[in-house]
Amino acid sequence: MTSAADQEPETRAITAGRDESGSLAPALWASSAWDVHDLDGAHAGATAVHTVGNYSRYANPTVQSFEHAIAELEGTESALAFASGMGAIASTVFALCSRGDHIVAQRAMYAGTLSFLNGPCQRMGIDVTYVDGCNANEFAAAVQPGKTTLILAETPSNPQFELIDLAALGAIKGPFTMVDSTLATPLGQQPCKYGVSITMHSATKGIAGHNDATLGVIAGEKELIDGIWSYSVLHGATASPFDALNGLRGLRSLGVRLRHQSETALRLAEWLSAHPAVNKVNYPGLPSHPQHDLAKRQMQQFGSLFSVDIKGGVQAARRLTQQLKLIRNAPTFGGPDTLITHSATSTHLSVDPAVKTATGITDSLLRVTVGLEAFEDLRSDFAAALA
Repeated sequence: MTSAADQEPETRAITAGRDESGSLAPALWASSAWDVHDLDGAHAGATAVHTVGNYSRYANPTVQSFEHAIAELEGTESALAFASGMGAIASTVFALCSRGDHIVAQRAMYAGTLSFLNGPCQRMGIDVTYVDGCNANEFAAAVQPGKTTLILAETPSNPQFELIDLAALGAIKGPFTMVDSTLATPLGQQPCKYGVSITMHSATKGIAGHNDATLGVIAGEKELIDGIWSYSVLHGATASPFDALNGLRGLRSLGVRLRHQSETALRLAEWLSAHPAVNKVNYPGLPSHPQHDLAKRQMQQFGSLFSVDIKGGVQAARRLTQQLKLIRNAPTFGGPDTLITHSATSTHLSVDPAVKTATGITDSLLRVTVGLEAFEDLRSDFAAALA
Protein backbone atom coordinates (compact mmCIF):
# COMPACT_ATOMS: atom_id res chain seq x y z
CA MET A 1 0.00 0.00 0.00
CA THR A 2 1.23 3.52 -0.82
CA SER A 3 2.38 5.42 2.30
CA ALA A 4 0.72 8.72 3.15
CA ALA A 5 3.92 10.57 2.27
CA ASP A 6 3.85 9.12 -1.25
CA GLN A 7 0.17 9.77 -1.90
CA GLU A 8 -1.01 12.40 -4.34
CA PRO A 9 -2.41 15.59 -2.70
CA GLU A 10 -5.99 14.74 -3.74
CA THR A 11 -5.67 11.40 -1.93
CA ARG A 12 -4.17 12.99 1.19
CA ALA A 13 -7.12 15.40 1.28
CA ILE A 14 -9.30 12.30 1.79
CA THR A 15 -7.10 10.48 4.30
CA ALA A 16 -5.61 13.32 6.36
CA GLY A 17 -6.87 14.38 9.78
CA ARG A 18 -8.53 11.10 10.78
CA ASP A 19 -8.48 9.64 14.30
CA GLU A 20 -8.19 6.03 15.44
CA SER A 21 -11.94 5.46 15.83
CA GLY A 22 -12.45 4.29 12.26
CA SER A 23 -15.23 6.82 11.71
CA LEU A 24 -15.55 7.86 8.07
CA ALA A 25 -16.95 11.25 9.10
CA PRO A 26 -15.05 13.51 11.51
CA ALA A 27 -16.39 13.59 15.06
CA LEU A 28 -17.81 16.80 16.49
CA TRP A 29 -16.47 17.56 19.95
CA ALA A 30 -18.68 20.45 21.05
CA SER A 31 -17.42 20.48 24.64
CA SER A 32 -15.77 23.66 25.90
CA ALA A 33 -13.95 21.90 28.75
CA TRP A 34 -12.89 18.50 30.13
CA ASP A 35 -12.86 17.28 33.72
CA VAL A 36 -9.72 16.07 35.47
CA HIS A 37 -9.22 13.70 38.41
CA ASP A 38 -6.97 15.80 40.65
CA LEU A 39 -4.92 18.98 41.00
CA ASP A 40 -1.94 17.45 39.24
CA GLY A 41 -4.13 16.71 36.22
CA ALA A 42 -5.48 20.26 36.26
CA HIS A 43 -1.96 21.67 36.39
CA ALA A 44 -0.79 19.43 33.57
CA GLY A 45 -3.72 20.52 31.38
CA ALA A 46 -3.16 24.20 32.15
CA THR A 47 0.53 24.08 31.27
CA ALA A 48 0.36 21.83 28.19
CA VAL A 49 1.08 23.39 24.78
CA HIS A 50 -1.52 23.05 22.01
CA THR A 51 -2.83 19.83 23.56
CA VAL A 52 -6.39 18.54 23.96
CA GLY A 53 -7.77 17.74 27.39
CA ASN A 54 -8.28 20.96 29.33
CA TYR A 55 -10.17 23.87 27.76
CA SER A 56 -11.40 24.22 24.19
CA ARG A 57 -9.81 27.63 23.67
CA TYR A 58 -6.44 25.90 24.10
CA ALA A 59 -7.24 22.92 21.87
CA ASN A 60 -10.25 20.91 20.72
CA PRO A 61 -10.19 17.40 19.18
CA THR A 62 -12.28 18.37 16.14
CA VAL A 63 -10.20 21.48 15.54
CA GLN A 64 -6.99 19.50 15.91
CA SER A 65 -8.16 16.97 13.31
CA PHE A 66 -8.58 19.87 10.89
CA GLU A 67 -5.15 21.25 11.84
CA HIS A 68 -3.47 17.87 11.32
CA ALA A 69 -5.07 17.57 7.89
CA ILE A 70 -3.85 21.03 6.83
CA ALA A 71 -0.33 20.32 8.08
CA GLU A 72 -0.23 17.09 6.09
CA LEU A 73 -1.44 18.79 2.90
CA GLU A 74 1.01 21.68 3.30
CA GLY A 75 3.90 19.36 4.12
CA THR A 76 4.59 21.03 7.48
CA GLU A 77 5.10 19.83 11.03
CA SER A 78 2.12 21.62 12.50
CA ALA A 79 -0.87 23.88 11.89
CA LEU A 80 -3.08 26.14 13.98
CA ALA A 81 -6.72 27.04 13.29
CA PHE A 82 -8.49 30.33 14.01
CA ALA A 83 -12.00 31.76 13.93
CA SER A 84 -11.33 33.48 10.57
CA GLY A 85 -8.59 34.33 8.10
CA MET A 86 -8.20 37.76 9.69
CA GLY A 87 -8.00 36.09 13.09
CA ALA A 88 -5.07 34.06 11.75
CA ILE A 89 -3.32 37.15 10.37
CA ALA A 90 -3.88 39.33 13.44
CA SER A 91 -2.86 36.64 15.93
CA THR A 92 0.26 35.73 13.96
CA VAL A 93 1.40 39.33 13.48
CA PHE A 94 0.90 40.24 17.14
CA ALA A 95 2.56 37.00 18.25
CA LEU A 96 5.69 37.80 16.24
CA CYS A 97 5.85 41.62 16.26
CA SER A 98 6.12 44.21 19.03
CA ARG A 99 6.41 47.99 19.26
CA GLY A 100 9.40 49.18 17.25
CA ASP A 101 9.42 46.14 14.95
CA HIS A 102 9.14 46.39 11.19
CA ILE A 103 7.04 44.50 8.62
CA VAL A 104 7.62 44.34 4.87
CA ALA A 105 4.38 43.73 2.95
CA GLN A 106 3.40 43.71 -0.67
CA ARG A 107 1.29 46.57 -1.93
CA ALA A 108 -1.35 44.44 -3.68
CA MET A 109 -3.12 42.50 -0.94
CA TYR A 110 -6.55 41.74 0.47
CA ALA A 111 -8.07 44.96 1.83
CA GLY A 112 -8.67 43.53 5.30
CA THR A 113 -4.97 42.78 5.64
CA LEU A 114 -4.04 46.27 4.45
CA SER A 115 -6.50 47.84 6.90
CA PHE A 116 -5.01 45.80 9.73
CA LEU A 117 -1.46 46.81 8.82
CA ASN A 118 -2.39 50.47 8.40
CA GLY A 119 -4.60 50.59 11.51
CA PRO A 120 -3.85 48.41 14.56
CA CYS A 121 -0.24 47.72 13.58
CA GLN A 122 0.62 51.39 13.11
CA ARG A 123 -1.23 52.26 16.33
CA MET A 124 0.80 49.65 18.22
CA GLY A 125 4.05 51.16 16.91
CA ILE A 126 4.80 48.48 14.30
CA ASP A 127 6.19 50.05 11.13
CA VAL A 128 5.19 48.75 7.71
CA THR A 129 6.96 49.18 4.37
CA TYR A 130 5.08 48.30 1.17
CA VAL A 131 6.77 46.89 -1.92
CA ASP A 132 5.91 45.66 -5.39
CA GLY A 133 5.48 41.94 -4.85
CA CYS A 134 6.04 41.15 -8.53
CA ASN A 135 9.65 42.29 -8.16
CA ALA A 136 11.35 39.50 -6.24
CA ASN A 137 14.20 41.80 -5.17
CA GLU A 138 12.04 44.42 -3.43
CA PHE A 139 11.17 42.27 -0.40
CA ALA A 140 14.82 41.60 0.44
CA ALA A 141 15.84 45.20 -0.31
CA ALA A 142 13.26 46.55 2.15
CA VAL A 143 14.43 44.39 5.06
CA GLN A 144 15.98 46.40 7.89
CA PRO A 145 18.47 44.08 9.66
CA GLY A 146 17.72 43.75 13.36
CA LYS A 147 14.32 45.44 13.01
CA THR A 148 12.33 43.64 10.32
CA THR A 149 10.51 40.78 12.03
CA LEU A 150 8.07 39.66 9.34
CA ILE A 151 7.63 39.69 5.57
CA LEU A 152 3.98 39.35 4.57
CA ALA A 153 2.94 38.31 1.07
CA GLU A 154 -0.14 37.07 -0.78
CA THR A 155 -0.03 34.93 -3.90
CA PRO A 156 -2.02 34.99 -6.08
CA SER A 157 -3.10 38.43 -4.89
CA ASN A 158 -6.73 39.46 -4.54
CA PRO A 159 -8.13 40.71 -6.93
CA GLN A 160 -5.24 41.48 -9.33
CA PHE A 161 -3.82 37.92 -9.41
CA GLU A 162 -0.22 39.01 -9.16
CA LEU A 163 2.22 36.27 -8.16
CA ILE A 164 5.09 36.21 -5.68
CA ASP A 165 8.19 34.18 -6.47
CA LEU A 166 8.01 31.74 -3.56
CA ALA A 167 11.57 30.48 -3.95
CA ALA A 168 12.97 34.03 -3.83
CA LEU A 169 10.81 34.87 -0.81
CA GLY A 170 11.78 31.69 1.02
CA ALA A 171 15.48 32.40 0.45
CA ILE A 172 15.39 35.65 2.46
CA LYS A 173 17.24 35.19 5.75
CA GLY A 174 16.43 36.97 9.02
CA PRO A 175 12.74 37.80 9.33
CA PHE A 176 9.91 35.30 9.33
CA THR A 177 8.07 35.02 6.02
CA MET A 178 4.32 34.48 5.77
CA VAL A 179 2.27 33.83 2.63
CA ASP A 180 -1.49 34.17 2.32
CA SER A 181 -2.18 31.23 0.00
CA THR A 182 -5.98 31.39 0.20
CA LEU A 183 -6.65 31.75 -3.54
CA ALA A 184 -4.46 28.76 -4.37
CA THR A 185 -5.53 26.35 -1.55
CA PRO A 186 -3.13 23.61 -0.37
CA LEU A 187 -3.80 21.66 -3.57
CA GLY A 188 -2.70 24.60 -5.71
CA GLN A 189 0.65 25.35 -4.04
CA GLN A 190 2.62 24.73 -0.83
CA PRO A 191 4.68 27.84 0.05
CA CYS A 192 6.54 26.23 2.97
CA LYS A 193 8.15 23.78 0.56
CA TYR A 194 10.00 26.79 -0.87
CA GLY A 195 11.39 27.83 2.51
CA VAL A 196 8.56 30.16 3.54
CA SER A 197 8.08 30.16 7.34
CA ILE A 198 4.27 30.24 7.51
CA THR A 199 1.49 29.48 5.08
CA MET A 200 -1.87 31.05 5.88
CA HIS A 201 -5.38 30.40 4.54
CA SER A 202 -8.78 31.92 5.00
CA ALA A 203 -10.27 28.41 5.12
CA THR A 204 -13.69 30.05 4.90
CA LYS A 205 -13.08 30.08 1.15
CA GLY A 206 -11.93 27.17 -1.01
CA ILE A 207 -10.90 24.80 1.78
CA ALA A 208 -14.29 24.64 3.49
CA GLY A 209 -15.83 25.29 0.09
CA HIS A 210 -19.56 25.49 0.86
CA ASN A 211 -20.10 29.02 2.27
CA ASP A 212 -21.00 27.56 5.67
CA ALA A 213 -17.84 27.98 7.77
CA THR A 214 -15.77 30.92 9.00
CA LEU A 215 -12.27 29.62 9.57
CA GLY A 216 -8.58 30.52 9.29
CA VAL A 217 -5.43 28.41 9.56
CA ILE A 218 -1.64 28.73 9.51
CA ALA A 219 0.95 25.98 8.91
CA GLY A 220 4.69 25.76 9.59
CA GLU A 221 7.36 24.28 11.86
CA LYS A 222 6.06 23.01 15.20
CA GLU A 223 8.24 25.26 17.36
CA LEU A 224 7.06 28.36 15.51
CA ILE A 225 3.40 27.30 15.49
CA ASP A 226 3.54 26.49 19.22
CA GLY A 227 4.94 29.94 19.90
CA ILE A 228 2.09 31.56 17.97
CA TRP A 229 -0.38 29.28 19.81
CA SER A 230 0.86 30.67 23.14
CA TYR A 231 -0.27 34.14 22.07
CA SER A 232 -3.38 32.98 20.20
CA VAL A 233 -5.04 31.58 23.33
CA LEU A 234 -4.79 35.09 24.81
CA HIS A 235 -5.96 36.79 21.63
CA GLY A 236 -8.96 34.47 21.64
CA ALA A 237 -9.63 34.13 17.91
CA THR A 238 -10.29 30.43 18.46
CA ALA A 239 -11.74 28.20 15.76
CA SER A 240 -15.19 26.79 16.43
CA PRO A 241 -15.36 22.96 16.36
CA PHE A 242 -18.47 23.28 14.19
CA ASP A 243 -16.57 25.31 11.59
CA ALA A 244 -13.55 22.99 11.84
CA LEU A 245 -15.89 20.07 11.12
CA ASN A 246 -17.12 21.82 7.98
CA GLY A 247 -13.52 22.61 7.07
CA LEU A 248 -12.63 18.93 7.25
CA ARG A 249 -15.69 18.01 5.20
CA GLY A 250 -14.67 20.57 2.59
CA LEU A 251 -11.14 19.16 2.39
CA ARG A 252 -12.50 15.74 1.43
CA SER A 253 -13.92 17.11 -1.83
CA LEU A 254 -11.34 19.84 -2.47
CA GLY A 255 -9.53 17.84 -5.15
CA VAL A 256 -12.52 17.31 -7.43
CA ARG A 257 -13.94 20.77 -6.72
CA LEU A 258 -10.72 22.62 -7.46
CA ARG A 259 -10.05 20.62 -10.63
CA HIS A 260 -13.52 21.35 -12.01
CA GLN A 261 -13.42 25.01 -10.94
CA SER A 262 -9.94 25.56 -12.36
CA GLU A 263 -10.85 24.00 -15.71
CA THR A 264 -14.02 26.09 -15.96
CA ALA A 265 -12.19 29.25 -14.85
CA LEU A 266 -9.62 28.81 -17.62
CA ARG A 267 -12.29 28.26 -20.28
CA LEU A 268 -14.27 31.31 -19.12
CA ALA A 269 -11.11 33.43 -18.93
CA GLU A 270 -10.19 32.43 -22.48
CA TRP A 271 -13.70 33.16 -23.75
CA LEU A 272 -13.94 36.53 -22.01
CA SER A 273 -10.47 37.53 -23.21
CA ALA A 274 -11.75 37.39 -26.77
CA HIS A 275 -15.01 39.26 -26.07
CA PRO A 276 -15.26 42.76 -27.59
CA ALA A 277 -16.76 44.19 -24.37
CA VAL A 278 -13.71 43.17 -22.32
CA ASN A 279 -10.43 45.06 -21.94
CA LYS A 280 -8.46 42.42 -20.08
CA VAL A 281 -8.72 39.23 -18.04
CA ASN A 282 -6.31 38.51 -15.18
CA TYR A 283 -5.78 34.79 -14.62
CA PRO A 284 -2.46 33.01 -13.96
CA GLY A 285 -3.50 30.15 -16.25
CA LEU A 286 -3.65 32.38 -19.33
CA PRO A 287 -0.48 32.61 -21.45
CA SER A 288 -1.17 36.35 -21.62
CA HIS A 289 -0.65 36.68 -17.85
CA PRO A 290 2.74 38.40 -17.37
CA GLN A 291 3.76 35.80 -14.76
CA HIS A 292 2.35 32.73 -16.49
CA ASP A 293 5.74 30.97 -16.51
CA LEU A 294 6.12 31.53 -12.76
CA ALA A 295 2.60 30.17 -12.23
CA LYS A 296 3.51 27.01 -14.13
CA ARG A 297 6.62 26.56 -11.96
CA GLN A 298 5.05 26.92 -8.52
CA MET A 299 1.32 26.17 -8.89
CA GLN A 300 -0.16 22.73 -9.39
CA GLN A 301 -3.52 24.26 -10.39
CA PHE A 302 -4.28 27.85 -11.37
CA GLY A 303 -7.36 28.24 -9.20
CA SER A 304 -11.02 29.14 -9.41
CA LEU A 305 -10.77 32.93 -9.56
CA PHE A 306 -9.99 35.56 -12.16
CA SER A 307 -10.72 39.25 -12.62
CA VAL A 308 -12.06 40.95 -15.73
CA ASP A 309 -11.78 44.59 -16.75
CA ILE A 310 -14.94 45.69 -18.58
CA LYS A 311 -15.05 48.38 -21.23
CA GLY A 312 -17.27 51.29 -20.18
CA GLY A 313 -16.12 51.86 -16.61
CA VAL A 314 -18.24 51.57 -13.49
CA GLN A 315 -21.54 51.95 -15.34
CA ALA A 316 -20.75 48.97 -17.56
CA ALA A 317 -19.67 46.98 -14.50
CA ARG A 318 -22.92 47.87 -12.73
CA ARG A 319 -25.02 46.88 -15.76
CA LEU A 320 -23.22 43.56 -16.08
CA THR A 321 -23.79 42.60 -12.45
CA GLN A 322 -27.46 43.57 -12.74
CA GLN A 323 -28.00 41.57 -15.93
CA LEU A 324 -26.42 38.31 -14.77
CA LYS A 325 -29.01 35.72 -13.76
CA LEU A 326 -27.11 32.58 -12.78
CA ILE A 327 -23.99 34.30 -11.46
CA ARG A 328 -24.61 35.99 -8.11
CA ASN A 329 -23.11 39.11 -6.55
CA ALA A 330 -21.43 38.31 -3.20
CA PRO A 331 -18.11 39.23 -1.50
CA THR A 332 -16.64 35.76 -0.98
CA PHE A 333 -15.17 32.94 -3.07
CA GLY A 334 -14.32 29.26 -3.17
CA GLY A 335 -17.85 27.89 -2.75
CA PRO A 336 -20.15 25.95 -5.12
CA ASP A 337 -21.77 29.10 -6.56
CA THR A 338 -20.18 31.27 -9.23
CA LEU A 339 -20.01 34.80 -7.83
CA ILE A 340 -19.00 38.23 -9.10
CA THR A 341 -17.72 41.12 -7.00
CA HIS A 342 -16.98 44.77 -7.77
CA SER A 343 -13.85 45.06 -5.64
CA ALA A 344 -13.50 48.85 -5.71
CA THR A 345 -16.86 49.37 -3.97
CA SER A 346 -16.99 46.28 -1.75
CA THR A 347 -14.03 44.14 -0.67
CA HIS A 348 -11.49 46.94 -1.29
CA LEU A 349 -13.67 49.92 -0.39
CA SER A 350 -11.35 50.87 2.49
CA VAL A 351 -8.21 50.95 0.34
CA ASP A 352 -6.76 54.40 -0.37
CA PRO A 353 -7.78 55.59 -3.88
CA ALA A 354 -4.15 56.14 -4.87
CA VAL A 355 -3.28 52.59 -3.83
CA LYS A 356 -6.26 51.26 -5.79
CA THR A 357 -5.04 53.04 -8.89
CA ALA A 358 -1.45 51.90 -8.42
CA THR A 359 -2.49 48.27 -7.96
CA GLY A 360 -5.02 48.13 -10.79
CA ILE A 361 -8.25 48.04 -8.75
CA THR A 362 -10.23 50.18 -11.19
CA ASP A 363 -13.94 50.97 -11.32
CA SER A 364 -14.25 48.61 -14.26
CA LEU A 365 -12.60 45.62 -12.56
CA LEU A 366 -14.79 42.70 -11.51
CA ARG A 367 -13.62 39.60 -9.62
CA VAL A 368 -15.17 36.30 -10.63
CA THR A 369 -15.05 33.16 -8.50
CA VAL A 370 -16.07 30.10 -10.47
CA GLY A 371 -18.27 27.52 -8.80
CA LEU A 372 -19.43 24.06 -9.80
CA GLU A 373 -21.93 24.94 -12.51
CA ALA A 374 -21.49 23.77 -16.10
CA PHE A 375 -19.26 25.94 -18.28
CA GLU A 376 -21.89 26.38 -21.01
CA ASP A 377 -24.44 27.75 -18.53
CA LEU A 378 -21.94 30.25 -17.16
CA ARG A 379 -20.79 31.29 -20.62
CA SER A 380 -24.41 31.79 -21.71
CA ASP A 381 -25.10 33.94 -18.65
CA PHE A 382 -22.09 36.14 -19.39
CA ALA A 383 -22.96 36.32 -23.10
CA ALA A 384 -26.50 37.48 -22.43
CA ALA A 385 -25.43 40.03 -19.81
CA LEU A 386 -22.63 41.47 -21.93
CA ALA A 387 -24.97 41.77 -24.91
